[in-house]
Amino acid sequence: MIRKMEENDIPAVRQVAAESWHDTYEGIIPREIRECFLAAAYSPASLQRRLEQSILYVAEHEGSVVGFANFFRLPQTGDAELSAIYLLPFYQGQGLGTALLERGIGDLSDAGRLYITVERDNENGRQFYESRGFSSVEEFEEDFGGHTLNSVRMMRPL
Repeated sequence: MIRKMEENDIPAVRQVAAESWHDTYEGIIPREIRECFLAAAYSPASLQRRLEQSILYVAEHEGSVVGFANFFRLPQTGDAELSAIYLLPFYQGQGLGTALLERGIGDLSDAGRLYITVERDNENGRQFYESRGFSSVEEFEEDFGGHTLNSVRMMRPL
């Protein structure tokens, strides 16, 4: 089941973020940098702000939150950004990521394009987006807490 995130989902979303981030970025981003990022980006206060300022969905299985997606509008262009989509590793490959993505796309149908930035070495992530109509529009390096990320900006027309 895909539904809008609620405030009482914050602890579960924090857990999903931690498990999926460590699984996804092991060997790509050093653990101490992942830990620092997670502490800031997925703190209860940060998630509360996201609830108030963006669009968050959770995927539930048997009453437990097993994934989430975070979308927001780009005010300058009217386009949208998918800033995060993560599932617990056990639930990947079962269609929940696609369901989260499609729910967001459905609610953002008036946006012209949907953007995502993915780490170049995150092959599973890049393949997921490519198979769902995203294409690469830019590659760049960025500083991520003192670690250089090789990022790929992808876009899908809506």
